[in-house]
Amino acid sequence: MQGDSLQITSKEKIMTIGEKITHLRSAANMSQETLADKLSVSRQSVSKWEMDQALPQIDKVLQLCELFGISTDQLLHDRIPLPQTESKGNKYFGTDGFRGEANITLTSMHAYKVGRFLGWYYSNKLSGCTKLNHRPKIVIGKDTRRSSYMLEYSIVAGITASGADAYMLHVTTTPSVSYVTRQEEFDCGIMITASHNPYYDNGIKVINKFGEKLDDKTTALIEAYIDGNLGALGVAGDDLPLATKERIGCIQDYSSGRNRYLGYLISLASHSYKNLKIGLDCANGASWMIANSVFSALGAHTTVIGAEPDGLNVNENCGSTHIENLCKLVKENHLDVGFAFDGDADRCIAVDGSGEVVDGDKMLYILGKRLKSRGMLNHDTVVATVMSNSGFFASLEEAGMKCEQTNVGDRFVYECMQEKGYALGGEQSGHIIIKKYATTGDGILTAIMIAEEICDSKRSLAELAAPVMLYPQYTKNVKVKDKAAVFKDKDVADKLAEVEKLIDGKGRALLRQSGTEPVVRVMIESETEEKCIEYAQMIADTILKGGHGIE
Repeated sequence: MQGDSLQITSKEKIMTIGEKITHLRSAANMSQETLADKLSVSRQSVSKWEMDQALPQIDKVLQLCELFGISTDQLLHDRIPLPQTESKGNKYFGTDGFRGEANITLTSMHAYKVGRFLGWYYSNKLSGCTKLNHRPKIVIGKDTRRSSYMLEYSIVAGITASGADAYMLHVTTTPSVSYVTRQEEFDCGIMITASHNPYYDNGIKVINKFGEKLDDKTTALIEAYIDGNLGALGVAGDDLPLATKERIGCIQDYSSGRNRYLGYLISLASHSYKNLKIGLDCANGASWMIANSVFSALGAHTTVIGAEPDGLNVNENCGSTHIENLCKLVKENHLDVGFAFDGDADRCIAVDGSGEVVDGDKMLYILGKRLKSRGMLNHDTVVATVMSNSGFFASLEEAGMKCEQTNVGDRFVYECMQEKGYALGGEQSGHIIIKKYATTGDGILTAIMIAEEICDSKRSLAELAAPVMLYPQYTKNVKVKDKAAVFKDKDVADKLAEVEKLIDGKGRALLRQSGTEPVVRVMIESETEEKCIEYAQMIADTILKGGHGIE
């Protein structure tokens, strides 16, 4: 069985020095940046070590061994295994930030404390800051949920109270926050969103200065502050120091940053789309103004739905999680292609001219071939998750491409890309990362690249996706009290093994934990959709019989 949480083990495994450094760093919940700071080297140096493109100097070898509590023999000799370790998850922050129901599990006080911590942290030597009296700059975006405004004001109050300046992008997409943060030298970025979740949920994503999701070690420090553990931060007293007088932070409107992101997206297109009729479903979310502005500027004839947010209708029967609406729109209006986004627009699902869905797997295949033909697909490898369809893997192989699989979550996809130098990765759900252009999934950017390939190849989206023959696949979500307990239940394990025998090599069965919801996902691939549903229900029933379900 495979889940979202990683268990890192090297028992009996022969590893290179680079693989060992990667293993040790990941097990310690460190980013490459964090490790580089601890060793006083560049992040690029760490990356080269991990890719076995260079060896650390002897003084760095000694530092590495001291840091991770191993001997030099264990690090330098292939056949000496490392001790078994297990990475530990955080309390509030999952694979995609701090997420929960607004004012239930994610409150304005939580948001205030996140702001307080970040405003203090980025002026503190704990973050690696060396500037005297440094005044951090933090850029903030939000989606259209009603609670996003409440959380935004709370975060801003915390940031400014700690003596940092808050720059407001207002309603915008997650990838735009990532872009602005890395391009305009902000200390970090914050996006307030629960992505594809219902309106009553919300979340806080923290993005580092490189436009990447914040590492687990830093989020653990945020959690320590939320729980009142000031000792973990090296702070004496009851709270972080408050800024006073002129040190109190400023709040600035920064919609110009969002506009520069729009300009960046437009600049990536090399064609006019005047001959393309494009349908857009903006999920009543963050892209409701941005997507149409971009494609209209490129000359496309657009037909837009899901662009009337009221704070309560984000993702409601619209967007990438309800693709049937876009399918109908494209077919009835005889459009060439359609693109649907989720609440924060880091996902994209496409629809071809016949109204058929082109999911993340198929788009990865199309974009993989596009990059490969241009010599831009490093190592001829695409990164995908364990949830990608077996037919997708077969199609890649047929086209001369390889695939490296990760746990579910675009964070894990990006980390793999970063560590091994891959150019393209993504998820079946539509998170697609093209590393040349972005450090996170970007739904609108993905849509532009698909439109570019349609124009360059002079082929329809249906023709481009045709080589990918997918197995019928079905995923059943089971709400549970304790996700970890399900994976320890012998009856569940036995039922999973029984289903795998029934599939008999003509598909697969996968059980995994959601990183963002109290849900265990049962995914089945088999010869027919009926069998997929039947087998998934068998496993779901076993989970519920074990007393794991939520009423």
